[in-house]
Amino acid sequence: MKIDLQFKGDEEFSSVNQNGNKVEIDMRSAEEKEHQSPTELLLSAVGACAAVEIVSMVKKRRKTFVDLKAEISGERRDEHPRGFTKIHLKYSIYSPDLTEEEAQRIVDLATTKYCSVAGSLSAEQTHSFEIIRD
Repeated sequence: MKIDLQFKGDEEFSSVNQNGNKVEIDMRSAEEKEHQSPTELLLSAVGACAAVEIVSMVKKRRKTFVDLKAEISGERRDEHPRGFTKIHLKYSIYSPDLTEEEAQRIVDLATTKYCSVAGSLSAEQTHSFEIIRD
């Protein structure tokens, strides 16, 4: 795996993978921000990594999958390097027939066993879920 990073301007970069897929990154102030910062991208990555597994496992169990949303929050150290100390993933799974027990097992496996991004981090990680039956 390889990523090429290109300077675009003060506090702004462009990242491109080997397939040519691009991500814009900036570290500007909130008023000037146009893209996610590296730490925001890390939270997005851990949330999406487990989300892919959750969707896959719901479908493999032949349950009706309608949608999935996640809220990912993180707490960081005050001193440098300001790495994450805690990350919480909360998933809202939209399914009319997924049981609480199935969802618990799926979310546990996705976040603690199958997500390689989560497995790469030393921060304390917790997770929760809710099933939306609309």
